Amino acid sequence: MNDFSKISAAPASPVSGTGRRTLEWWEIQQLEKQGCTADDWQRVTVRDTTDLTRIRNVVFAGSVSLGALAPGAGSLSSTRLTDVEIADGATVREVPGGVARCRVGEGAVIENTARVSFERESPCGVGTMVAVLDETGSRPVKIYPGLSAQMAVLMARMPREAEEKFIPLVEEAIESMELPLGTIGAGAVIRDCGPLIDVSVWPGAIIEGSSSLRNGCVVNNAASSRSLAYVGHGVDAENFIIEDGRVTAGAILRNCYVGQGAEIDKGFTAHDSLFFANCSMENGEACAVLAGPYSVSMHKSTLLIGCQTSFMNAGSATNQSNHMYKLGPVHWGILERGVKTSSNSYLMLGATIGAFSLLMGDHKTHPDSSEFPFSYLFGDDKGATVVVPAMMLRSCGLLRDEKKWPTRDRRLKRRLPLLDRINFPVLNPVTVHRMLLAIDVIAELLTRPADDDRYLRYKGMKISRASLERARMIYILAIFKYLHTRLGSGLIPAPPVDDAGEPLPPALWLDLGGQLIERETLDEVCAADSVARMEEILSTAFAQYEERELRWIASRFGEWWRERQDRIPVEAARFDEMVDEDRESYRANLAAENARQSLVRPR
Repeated sequence: MNDFSKISAAPASPVSGTGRRTLEWWEIQQLEKQGCTADDWQRVTVRDTTDLTRIRNVVFAGSVSLGALAPGAGSLSSTRLTDVEIADGATVREVPGGVARCRVGEGAVIENTARVSFERESPCGVGTMVAVLDETGSRPVKIYPGLSAQMAVLMARMPREAEEKFIPLVEEAIESMELPLGTIGAGAVIRDCGPLIDVSVWPGAIIEGSSSLRNGCVVNNAASSRSLAYVGHGVDAENFIIEDGRVTAGAILRNCYVGQGAEIDKGFTAHDSLFFANCSMENGEACAVLAGPYSVSMHKSTLLIGCQTSFMNAGSATNQSNHMYKLGPVHWGILERGVKTSSNSYLMLGATIGAFSLLMGDHKTHPDSSEFPFSYLFGDDKGATVVVPAMMLRSCGLLRDEKKWPTRDRRLKRRLPLLDRINFPVLNPVTVHRMLLAIDVIAELLTRPADDDRYLRYKGMKISRASLERARMIYILAIFKYLHTRLGSGLIPAPPVDDAGEPLPPALWLDLGGQLIERETLDEVCAADSVARMEEILSTAFAQYEERELRWIASRFGEWWRERQDRIPVEAARFDEMVDEDRESYRANLAAENARQSLVRPR
């Protein structure tokens, strides 16, 4: 176990005026007859109101302070200490339901708390199966301390491999971990709480004012002075792991994992959901959600259900449904990286929404817009999806998002081992590949005649010819911008070749819970023989991202692009001008709006 610094851990020694005193010799004999031991009885201090008959099978190590264990006025119960090891500098006072079968670490504080107890062999939430995406449980994720967004996505999105290989490997990994279960860790604080039953509190973690916690872990991977692990007032949680995350203000959790830098606040409720790095969830509800890094839901009447997200922002009253009253809640969907939903938007699952798209209105035709990233999606009065491709690329907000995400990483100043690997670029091999595909799809769609309502139809969506023609131009500009960003003033590298001198095909890239990887990396991960090896492969790919990206550029961009590579800076500048126009237009509109609302309006 790491040597964490202490908090609230001044050694308890007899001090005049404190009301604490050392034990008398006959009190020591009584405690020893009751199965208690101490390395130095003179360092165990009590109050005159400490009922020693309530202390059995306790090991005292170092300086320990015990509060009043006798019943208070009108009370039918009081603190009991049974089968407990209490380490140096710990403080235990006012626990009416008792402290049972646990170890209280150095400098830990337990006070004004209803009960702290552990059943023998309790898993403390480790190994809980969380039924994400499909509520019926066909895609479960087994949670454990150290779970990364990447491992969670593998288990949820590859259910057959998960059942046959991933979950057994996770079980092996859990068996090999030296987890401090049944422990209140060094420097941990539990104060003013309801019952904590089978809740392991790791060193430096803080729990204050929680309502009820059962079968869980509160995990802190930082030094105590930098802890992110916090459970606040009114929280009711069962079957959970909170790892370097913050849960407070009446949040309710069932079968959940809350990851590093994630915050669950203001009465948010969730069951069978996973929240990874820097998610922020307030007021609303989540059910069977796999929330990848930077997923945000801040409003009341917002329901996220049966979906995978990352870098998502949910507008007020965002709603989804996964039940068609036939085979149960088996439908689920994917909101790819950077999707935003407007107020009162509704999405009937299953559906796939392309990266960095804006969803507005009601969508009931199960759209798949993955081939058209950066789009506006409007729901018409019949619930059909009208797509305006590429329009989000004109928005100055995209560049703002790309810059703000790294600066809002709550993990960085805590010196944590970062579990979730995150690639931040908006233009990347995944989104650029989709734009290249979209250009081909647009060319094919424009050969078709429009329907009677003047729309072309594709994968549950309606698209106008004019919007397709405009999208093709914007996608091309954005790709030039991507090449200029990655290559600067340089040329597209020569394509890699095999031993026979033949060009190698470009790798297919995937977005694995915020990390961008090649398909070959996924295959290598799936062939690994341990969770540690899987994570190692992903970490290597993460470290080599830029190198592998350049190799992909060299193999993916063919003759058409190479013939025009001298125009890369010019077309990238045109893209910047388009974004600047949007920024200036927005600023002008904002200035006019502020003028209209001025306290002293000009005549």
